[in-house]
This record gives sequence, structure tokens and C-alpha cells, in this order.
Amino acid sequence: MKELDCCKICPRECGVNRNEGETGLCSMTSKIKVARIAKHYYEEPPISGKNGSGAIFFSGCNMKCIFCQNYNISTNNFGKEINIKQLAEKMIKLQKDGAENINLVTPTHFVPQIKKALIMAKEMGLIIPIVYNTSGYEKVETLRKLDGLIDIYLPDLKYYDDILAMKYSKAVNYFDIATDAIKEMYRQVGNPVFDKNGMMKKGIIVRHLMLPEQIEDSKKIIKYLYDTYHDNIFISIMNQYTPLKQVENIKELNHKVRESDYDNLINYACDLGVKNAFMQTGDTAKDSFIPDFDLTGV
Repeated sequence: MKELDCCKICPRECGVNRNEGETGLCSMTSKIKVARIAKHYYEEPPISGKNGSGAIFFSGCNMKCIFCQNYNISTNNFGKEINIKQLAEKMIKLQKDGAENINLVTPTHFVPQIKKALIMAKEMGLIIPIVYNTSGYEKVETLRKLDGLIDIYLPDLKYYDDILAMKYSKAVNYFDIATDAIKEMYRQVGNPVFDKNGMMKKGIIVRHLMLPEQIEDSKKIIKYLYDTYHDNIFISIMNQYTPLKQVENIKELNHKVRESDYDNLINYACDLGVKNAFMQTGDTAKDSFIPDFDLTGV
């Protein structure tokens, strides 16, 4: 794929020749690598439903957050190589197995390959919604290449303060880049649409994972999203942050979010008038954190 001769498909713009086996920050060549393909039951209710979301976890990542909950996949690059045809066939199998949707998890660095696989899969009979599950660190021009192929966007909005974005993810201008990306996502899919069973068929859910000691940053994100989109999108306010080994020497990250801080953030969202939102109880947060994968589902 020509665009991978000098890869600039994400904001990192590494410029490496992935077709020749070179790698940039995402650590991936042009070969698709996946860590797990299986029905996943731990997304937001209108994504997972009763039958599970057809999740395809791609290896590597263009963010490399120091606190990543899927560190073995994003940074240690755990996974198995498959080709475009195999990826399309896996989508069809997930549909046959009853998955509610195809959930592309951390897909950014494989957009050209995924686009081809989606077109191929749709020609093979793929009709369930396609979910694009991303860190939010996306280029608008890359997202435009997916216009008409994606039904549901599931982006993160991780940071308001770019100092935090640089400190924990080395992501320059994260907030401006991510919010521009979300605007493009909204342009493509518009207001949420649900079927009679409450499953989302079109729309956006923006996720925000609350970090320890960062309640003010979280409040600014919730306010921005509500002021900009009101209830035309859903906001998923997440408290599943879990300190893993890689943050044991980072004092402010080496503990879970205080329940009082999370409650404070939920109350703040309610006071703003937010209605279309998801929150997590302790049990849900625990279940949402699945750190270990094997290749049995690939």
C-alpha cells in the first residue's frame, strides 16, 4: 500500500517505510497483527448487548500511554499476523457467531488495510454495524477515508491539558487533534440511532478514563463535550483505571481513582445537565479490565 511507503496516517507522521519492514512509534510494519478476535462482553451496554461485540484487538498503538491497561498488546506487541482476506473472513465469522457488531479496537495504524478488509467483507455479506474503537489521536484526512464504512465511533478523549498528554503519552497537541477527529466522526455518523432492542446502530460514544489526581482535567473534558455536543453524543465516564507494573515508580499514577473523586465527577456531569452518559460501578469497572489475551481466538 503506497501510503505506507512513508507512513503519515496518524498524527505521529513517523515517515517510515512500513512496506519494507520499518516501524515507527506504533511498532507495526504493513503486516496486520492482531492479539484477539472474539465476542467481547465488557463494552458499553448498547455495544456489547446480550450477544457480545465482535472485537478485533489490533497489536501495537500510536499512543503508547505509560499507564495502558493493555500494555502487552499496545507496547509489547503481542499478537499474530494475518492478511487482509483473513481479516475479512474473521469479520464474517463473528457475524455468523451472532456478534452485535464488528469492534475494531486500536485500529488507527492499520486503517488502509482495514478499509480494504471492510470493503471485501461487505461484498461477502457483512451487514452488522462497524465500530471504530480508538484513542482519539487521529488525523481527520485518515478518518475521511473511512467515511461510509464506519457506523459507530468509540473514541477516547483522554486529556484536556496537553502537559498531561505529553507527560503520559508523549502526544503533541492531543486535545486539539482528538477534538478535531471527534468533529469529523460526528460529521460522518451524526446523532445516535438505536434499534428496538436498545443496540446502537449509528452514533458516537466518547470515552474518558478518569486518572488519579486529575479530577479538574476530567471536569474540563466533560464540560467541553457537553457544551459542544449536548446530548447528541453519549459520554462514557470510566473509573476502571488500574495501576500496573509500569507505573509503580510514578507516584500519582500508582493507585486507583478515589471513589469520592469519581462520585464528584459524576455529580458534576449531572449538574451540567448531561443525560446521555454511562458510568461504572465497582463491579463493572473490575469486569471491564481484561489484561491478558491469548491467540486462541485468532
